[in-house]
Amino acid sequence: MVYAIGLMSGTSLDGIDAALVEISGKNETTAVKLIDFLTVPFSEETLKRIRAALSLESSDVEKICSLNVELGEHFAQAALEVCKQAGIASTELAFIGSHGQTIFHIPFARESLYASTFQIGDPAVICERTKTTVVSNFRERDMAVGGQGAPIVPYSEYVLYQKPNTTRLLQNIGGIGNITVIPKSGEITDMIAFDTGPGNVIMNELCLYFFNQEYDQNGAYAKQGKVSQALLEELMAHPYIQKSYPKTTGREEFGKQFTTMLLEKWSLDPNDFIATAAMFTAKSVAKAAQPFIQGDTELIIGGGGSYNQTLIAMIKAELPEVKVLIQEEIGFSSEAKEAIAMAVLANQTLQHSPGNVPSATGASKSVPLGSVTYY
Repeated sequence: MVYAIGLMSGTSLDGIDAALVEISGKNETTAVKLIDFLTVPFSEETLKRIRAALSLESSDVEKICSLNVELGEHFAQAALEVCKQAGIASTELAFIGSHGQTIFHIPFARESLYASTFQIGDPAVICERTKTTVVSNFRERDMAVGGQGAPIVPYSEYVLYQKPNTTRLLQNIGGIGNITVIPKSGEITDMIAFDTGPGNVIMNELCLYFFNQEYDQNGAYAKQGKVSQALLEELMAHPYIQKSYPKTTGREEFGKQFTTMLLEKWSLDPNDFIATAAMFTAKSVAKAAQPFIQGDTELIIGGGGSYNQTLIAMIKAELPEVKVLIQEEIGFSSEAKEAIAMAVLANQTLQHSPGNVPSATGASKSVPLGSVTYY
C-alpha cells in the first residue's frame, strides 16, 4: 500500500476536505484505509472571491484567473496540514487526487454553449508546494466521450460499498444531492447514479440571508419551522425533479439566484422557509430512491447533510420501508467520503484504468479520468 491524499471542495463551499489514505490495487482489487482527515475552512475573503466567481453577474476572467492560483495554494496547504496532523512528510505521498472547485457546469449543450465543466485550483501549484504528483480535472474526460461529467463518485462507491444480496443506495448530501444505486447483483454495469436535486444549497443560502450563518447546524432552524405545503408543491414541480436520469445539476439551477427568486415570491417566517427547503431535499431524495427499493435495501447518507438531524428524520419518515443509515454507522466517514473518492479515481488514472461509470454519467465508454501533473 502507498500513501495518497484526496482533496475535495464541493458546492456547499464549507472548505477543503483532505483525506490521507493508504491505497493499493486497482479496479475490483482496490483497497483503501483512511489514515487521517481534516477540513480547512475558507477565509471570509476567499469565500467572497469564490462566490463572486460563481455569480454570472459579478464574475470575470481576471478574478477567475487569480482565484485558480489562490485556490491551488489553499488546496496545497490542506494537503500539507493533513500530512502534518498524521506525522508524515508530503514527500512520502505517492500522489494527490484533487477535484478542485467547480465554477460552472453545463451538462448538456444548449444554444451556442458546449457541454462543459470548469474546476479551478491550479494543480501545478499543488504539485510544487507538496512535491507530489497531482491528478486533477476528473470530469472533463467523461464529458469528452459524451457523459455529463457527473456524478463523479460512483466508481469509488462500487469498489468500497457493494454488499451481497443487499441493494445499497448511497446518497450524498452536499450542496447538491446525488445518489448511487449498487444493485444486489454487484455488477458495475448495472449501477445507476444521478443528482437528486438540491442538497444543502438552498438551506445554506437561506441561513446566510436570514441569520448570516453558513448553514443550519444540526437542523436547528428547520426543526423550529413549519413546512409550507404550497411552496413545497411548487418546488417538487420543478422540471429537474421530474426529469428522468441520467441527469446532473448544480448551483446554476438551485443556488443563490434560485433562492433569491423564492425569497422575492414567497413571504414566510425564516424557520418555515428553511424547514420547507429541508423537506424539499428530503422529498427529492425519497422520489429518486423509490424506484430502486427492492427487498433488503439500505440508504446510506454521507456529506454535510448527514449531520442535519432534522433532514435525516424527514428522509426516514419519507422512506419508512428502507433502512436509513449515515456513513459512520457502517464504519465510514461522511465528511471524508468524497475526498477518499478523489484518491481512488487518481489511483485508477495513474494505472491507466477507467474511473467513470457510463451507466451513471451517460458516457459512451469507460475511460481513465483526470490530467496528471508529474513531480
